[in-house]
Amino acid sequence: MRLTQRLLLGALLVVGFLAALIVTVVDRQFTARLSEDATTFLAREARLVGELWEREPEDPDALADRTGAALGRRVTLVDSEGRVVGDSEFDDEPLSALQNHATRPEIVAANRTGTGMARRASPSTGAEELYVAVVIPARGVARVSLPTASLDQVIRSARRDIATAALLALLGALAIALVFSRSVSRPVEELRDVAQALADGDLERRPSLRAPGEVGDLAVALRRLAEQLSARLRALQADESLLVQLTESLNEGVLAIGTGGSVVRINETARRLLGVQARLPFSVDLLPREVTLREAVTAAFAGETTDGAEVIIAGRTLNVTARPLADGGAVLALFDLTRVRRLEAVRRDFVANVSHELRTPLTIVGGFAETLAEGDVPSEVRQQFADRILGNTRRMQRIVDDLLDLSRIESGGWVPNPVPVDLSGVTSEVIASARDAATAKGIDLLVHIAADAAVAHADPTALRQVLGNLVDNAVRHTATGTVTLFSRAHEAGIEVGVRDTGIGIGASHLPRIFERFYRVDPARSREAGGTGLGLAIVRHLVEAHGGRVRAESTEGVGTTIVARFPHARA
Repeated sequence: MRLTQRLLLGALLVVGFLAALIVTVVDRQFTARLSEDATTFLAREARLVGELWEREPEDPDALADRTGAALGRRVTLVDSEGRVVGDSEFDDEPLSALQNHATRPEIVAANRTGTGMARRASPSTGAEELYVAVVIPARGVARVSLPTASLDQVIRSARRDIATAALLALLGALAIALVFSRSVSRPVEELRDVAQALADGDLERRPSLRAPGEVGDLAVALRRLAEQLSARLRALQADESLLVQLTESLNEGVLAIGTGGSVVRINETARRLLGVQARLPFSVDLLPREVTLREAVTAAFAGETTDGAEVIIAGRTLNVTARPLADGGAVLALFDLTRVRRLEAVRRDFVANVSHELRTPLTIVGGFAETLAEGDVPSEVRQQFADRILGNTRRMQRIVDDLLDLSRIESGGWVPNPVPVDLSGVTSEVIASARDAATAKGIDLLVHIAADAAVAHADPTALRQVLGNLVDNAVRHTATGTVTLFSRAHEAGIEVGVRDTGIGIGASHLPRIFERFYRVDPARSREAGGTGLGLAIVRHLVEAHGGRVRAESTEGVGTTIVARFPHARA
């Protein structure tokens, strides 16, 4: 039920109750007052009749008839013995037949107190009448009666008037209550709507009501509440946005688990590391079922902290830190150690490879040097030992130089300076430097420069080193046949490469030939004089230009290695 209806119903009940109470009280008071006035009036008339009866010794019945006709009442004269000696409604024989009135209530009361009153049905007429009797000394009792029908008619008329007035008052009060209830309910309903809107999240809603009194105070308080809620929500949203940005900017994965065992916050790094894409909140059961990870979560829920636990998930090595929250739940931090572990492995391999590459020539140099130090070596052998020492020393020098070049390129100490380079001039220099080695093995060196790929945008020194390493590598691994240096146009740049007819490379080795110190046939490569770093240097030089290098090979057929240098940027 709406507030207007409740107020209207309440007012109707109150006014109705008051109207009924007033009608009842007024009816009783009016009836009693009317009876009292009628009794008083009849007593006066009875005394007047009594005085006439005392003064005029005429026939009592005639006096009763005359005064009854004058007063319009029934007048009865009763002697001291209770006999009716005069009555305005009975004459002669009917008069003498009337019962003795000594025991009538009004007669008894009049003899006792001087005035008596009674209301009853008349035994002689059968109609209800109001009797008032007054004692007349030396005569008896004079009684005047009035039919109550006339009094009842007056009372009924008065009741109708009172009821009409009460109904009109009720209708008026109802109209006033309706206006009042609307004036009260409308601002309350507006405040209710504003409060409901605020509860639904519409914090821009404000009450437009401006009224005096408590309702106005409530509107002002609600307006202030809405403003405070809006300000606090904006602050919370700003904090939430800042927290999200902070967590998303971390290189570490962060996730929070609530007391109910649901993940309530997770950043993108943690999603990527754990391979989880479920929408928040989601059950902790959706996390990877790795024993160490689960134990860390369980320990955090038990109030224990886990630091530095390592787990391997989807091929990644993760460092897990789990801490309990003060109000229950846990927070986990995940740091990806994959790159660190890979670099550590690369470092170990690098140290092992460098040690392995340098150990052999150092051993040879040391052995020949000890032999020469003995002093009794023939001159022809001494020259042979010296040549071997010189060759291995140069080999170690090449390894060190290549390592320094590779280190300088990887560390960013060297930055290419690309300019337009004529490939004909560069290829001529490269072919000339490799011609002696190729002629010694009976290998033909060929050059095919495409007309639309005669100029490359590259650093001249880097381009010479790339082509020189590729040609030198091809000559070393080709027993007989040809080594072709070529260029061709590509939509992304100019491609230059070397094609040989050598021993080829197996498919399983192709993805790794650009790694440092990687050899398809280590023994044969060392015999050919390679350092194992040439292709790694090629790859880094080409990638420093923003290009890429790839290899194609078939065992027993030959190998083709192509380096692409991108076009000059506008």
